[in-house]
This record gives sequence, C-alpha cells and structure tokens, in this order.
Amino acid sequence: MIILGIESSCDETAAAIVKDGRTILASVVSSQIKLHQPFSGVVPELASRAHVSRINSVISQAMGSGRVRLDAIAVTVGPGLIGSLLVGKMTAQTLGWAMNLPVIGVNHIEGHLLSPLLSDKTVAPPFLGLVVSGGHTDLILVKKWGHFRTLGRTRDDAAGEAFDKVAKMMGLGYPGGPIVEKMARWGRGSLCPFPRAWLPGTWDFSFSGLKTAVLYKLRTQQHWTTSQKRDVCAGFQTAVIDVLVGKTIAAAKAHGVKTIVVGGGVIANRVLRDEFLRKTREERFRLSLAPVSLSTDNAAMIAAAAYFKSKHTPKSALHSLRVRSQMGLS
Repeated sequence: MIILGIESSCDETAAAIVKDGRTILASVVSSQIKLHQPFSGVVPELASRAHVSRINSVISQAMGSGRVRLDAIAVTVGPGLIGSLLVGKMTAQTLGWAMNLPVIGVNHIEGHLLSPLLSDKTVAPPFLGLVVSGGHTDLILVKKWGHFRTLGRTRDDAAGEAFDKVAKMMGLGYPGGPIVEKMARWGRGSLCPFPRAWLPGTWDFSFSGLKTAVLYKLRTQQHWTTSQKRDVCAGFQTAVIDVLVGKTIAAAKAHGVKTIVVGGGVIANRVLRDEFLRKTREERFRLSLAPVSLSTDNAAMIAAAAYFKSKHTPKSALHSLRVRSQMGLS
C-alpha cells in the first residue's frame, strides 16, 4: 500500500510517499525557521500563509515524475495550528477528489509515536512510547495496533517548549533546543543544579517550574559570561533529561513492557539519545529511537501512521477529517 502523506500542523510544510508503513520512497520538508526567527517563535498567521505558498511545490517534489501509483492520501488533522492544519486538509481533500483516492486523517502525536518504525522495521506492540517535542511530552502505552493508552502528558510546558523559552531568556536565539544543547556541551551542569519535577504517583510531566528556576537563577546577577551561560544550559538540560529518561523507564517497568520507542523533535538531542541508550541497555530494555532526520515534523511519519491506522481502525473512524488544535490519542 503506497500512501502520500501531507504534514502542515505547525511550521514545516512536508510531503512524503511511504510504502506499507515502513519504506520511505520520497520525503520533502520545507522549513519556516528563518521566517519565524525574528519573533523567537512561530507566528500562526505567517505559518499559514507560508504553507499556502509552498505546499503545492513540496507535494510536486515528493511525487517526482508522478509515476508512483498511490492507494491513499494521509494528512495531519491535529493537534496543531488551526490555520496551518486547514491548508493541509483542504489540499489533501482536493487531491483525493481529483485522483479518486481515500483521504485518511492522522493524529500528529501518533505520527511521532510511530516514526521509529520507519527505520526499525521489526518493532511491534506491545511497547511504551514517549513523544517529546516542542508542543508535546506524552507517555503512551501501545498494547496492540490501533489501541493507545495515554499514561501521562505534560501539565504545562512541553520539554521542547522549555528549551525554547530558556534559550529566549538567555538571549541565545531560536529555535532554542539545538542552541542550548550546543552551549551545554561545554558547560558544567554540577555548578548550576536545578530541581526535577517527578510528580510522584503520576506519569505526568511538568517543566514550567524548572523554567522558572532558571529564570530566578538568571536574576541573581546582571551579567552572565558565555562560560556561565554554558553551565546554566548544562544544568537545565540534565534536569530535563533525567526526568524524561527516568519516568519513561519507570513506566515501562510498571506496565511490564520490554520495548521503548521514542519520537519527537527533542530526541534529536544527542545527550538525550545517549542517555536513553545507556539506561535502556543497563536496564535491559529494547530501545527504538526515531532517526534524527525523522524526529522533527515530517510527512513520512504521517503516511506511516495512516498505513497502520488503515489496517487496524474501523472504517467509520478512518476517514474523519475534523481539524482540531487540541487532540489526544484514544
């Protein structure tokens, strides 16, 4: 089954063609980072307009000569920015009508959750998934295909959002994740220890308090040298990683699952990847990480999720294209 995926939930316009949910035949991503950098964050109106201007060319690039025979079209329907989501939805519906193809609506979180399957073709339920990105930090138990149980999610800031906000507070630029990681590489986190919000008795996450702790730390003096900023970044990054890895492994143990999959933009962080590899090896879990190239928003993960959805979801729910800014997995 060959599916054209379309992703436009935030600030990447993407299209991809995926075969049988595992093999990427083509993948194109047009980033809007430079467009939003002056504002230190994504401006919804600008994002929507950029999607309108780019989406046709991105799909054309993914389609190439157009000789690939498609079986379906997949599109992200939420969560995300409403205007951006509508651009993708309307494009997918138009193509579906013109090409006489079914259109499958896909949950963006499900796409990130299943993104590791595009590089690790042997992963199958049961597994515990962590989706960690700029907008989401979710722990999801997958006992069988098509059945997702959200164990916990962030109560405030997502992990990626915390990275961006800390970078902004320190005047480091946007997007904050890669910059903080680079600064932390040369920092001494032990000189700037920060609290961990473990939230005992729940699998939820919280990073707002950590972000505030960094703010109070920065207020203790007027001028911070580059070396001192590196120490702050290292201390902050370590606090985030400890919680992400610690709670994920604890949840896997509690639910008797031996396979852990991790997707989302924050998993591009090399220190986080290394810590997951180290701890899962130590605790004897099987680990599947989304490759860095598929960790941020892309359409290949949407097409892959649509394939598994088509195989394991009732037809009555399969083609729902209701766009929603807030949308959990069920």
